[in-house]
Amino acid sequence: MFVSPVRNHPKNSLKLGKVMHLCLGFCLSLCLGLGLGLSPDLQAKPSKGPSQWQIKKVVRQALDRFNTPGMAVSIVHKGKIVHLAGYGKRDYAASDKVDADTLFSIASTTKAFTTAALAILVDEGKLGWDDLVTSHLPDFKMADPWVTGEFTIRDLLTHRSGLGPGAGDLMLWPEPSGFSRTEIIHNLRHLDPVTSFRSEYAYDNLLYIVAGEVVAVASGTSWEEFVQTRILDPLNMACYSGRIPEESLHNVATPHGVVEGKIVPIPRNAINGAVKASAAAGGMVCNVRGMARWMMTQLQGGVGPEGNRLFSEEQRDEMWRSHTILPLSDKERAWDNTHFKTYGLGWRKADVRGYEVVSHTGTLSGMQAYLTLVPELEVGIMILSNGSNSAARSSVMQTIVKSYMGAPKKNWIKEYTQAQQEARAETKAKTAPLVSSGSMALPAHRYVGLYRDRWFGQVEVRETKRGLRFRSIKSIQLQGNLEPFEGNTFIVRWDNRNMGADAYVSFTPDEAGKIVTVKMIPVSEDTDFSFDFQDLLFHREK
Repeated sequence: MFVSPVRNHPKNSLKLGKVMHLCLGFCLSLCLGLGLGLSPDLQAKPSKGPSQWQIKKVVRQALDRFNTPGMAVSIVHKGKIVHLAGYGKRDYAASDKVDADTLFSIASTTKAFTTAALAILVDEGKLGWDDLVTSHLPDFKMADPWVTGEFTIRDLLTHRSGLGPGAGDLMLWPEPSGFSRTEIIHNLRHLDPVTSFRSEYAYDNLLYIVAGEVVAVASGTSWEEFVQTRILDPLNMACYSGRIPEESLHNVATPHGVVEGKIVPIPRNAINGAVKASAAAGGMVCNVRGMARWMMTQLQGGVGPEGNRLFSEEQRDEMWRSHTILPLSDKERAWDNTHFKTYGLGWRKADVRGYEVVSHTGTLSGMQAYLTLVPELEVGIMILSNGSNSAARSSVMQTIVKSYMGAPKKNWIKEYTQAQQEARAETKAKTAPLVSSGSMALPAHRYVGLYRDRWFGQVEVRETKRGLRFRSIKSIQLQGNLEPFEGNTFIVRWDNRNMGADAYVSFTPDEAGKIVTVKMIPVSEDTDFSFDFQDLLFHREK
């Protein structure tokens, strides 16, 4: 699981990039030009969409089935808001109800606001999508010097950097992060690639932090200030890219997860009004009323509901244009008759039952977001919830969007319940049970010390009356007890039990029995990829 760096040959990488671009363009043109080869029953006529009662019914069922306290939904159709409502509770243990103005973390649906900020600057001639990053941020540096010199603003946004999925995310999450944006960008040079540049899709967050700093440099103000004053305020969205005024914190959703069978709050992801290092990648806070206005602006080619233009239609189309091929699951083929799925600039795109669908999800522990646009139908749907089970948002989204497409009715609550049961059974079948002797190869005090990773910094192992403790110096949430597993390997059981990210910690001694390095990997295959423990290699400090 510890992969060596892959070196890039400039000529090969350039050829590969050109071939991929040509193939992608040909395939998409062929699919769209031939109508995707849909059978007549999958070309149903669009409908006027679900009734208010149908939406209420499926949301209530989803909240109950998937252990989610509350949800808010907005739908725009043909330039008008046709549904705007909240359901359930802001806090599972309280009586306050979710409404259309309840603030949620919108997580990675923030990425489209970062690309829109860049689009505004492109319209103004202050930068270009294919500008080298180093022309705006001279200190930007990847592990490979050639990649550094070729990296464009477009590359920051398309998840094809050569890094692994979620590489370096431990500098962002779990929050609060002790890393500044300057440190995060500097530490990119220490993240080793796992594929060649521009060759494969691997979702990342850190490069959107870089994109946010490009916005700041090109505009002469912070990313937060630019997004607030050039996008949110002009659209009259009661949403926030940075600090939230105290008076606006009276109606906020509390994030929740399920721990040991109980629905509990996740305080680390609570909305408290603070500015976050992760802002440009996934730190915005909004409500469905505001997001309805954002969806109308997208569908209208950059023109807001009051007729004010934020960015050109040309740049809107550029943000929606396909750049990176995404993997396609069997479920997507079976459920949606999907032939292709791609990533643009802060947006995903796919064909769903013959329609072009532009969308993005957002996921934090305890907060879920899902935005879908169907341009041909002039439909936009936004779902925000304060639970950790993504099936809640997905089942509601499928019900609504398929209704507008005129698709045959299907019980999506049942479909996602079955899909999750099958996934759990598959994981259980291929996961060997933990067999531990519970013994240590060395006396406890031999593991004690300070260890440093190139990009994550220091961790401390110390001995207490209850055994060994592990603590990250920068990421204050990452501390817990080291449970002996076998030999020089332990399992760190994090004090914060709602993270679901316990990890093996393996100490490597030299010939004299002195610990010299430490490696980590997640215990469970279901651990979120942002807990990229496998990318760490700690060396003992003298």
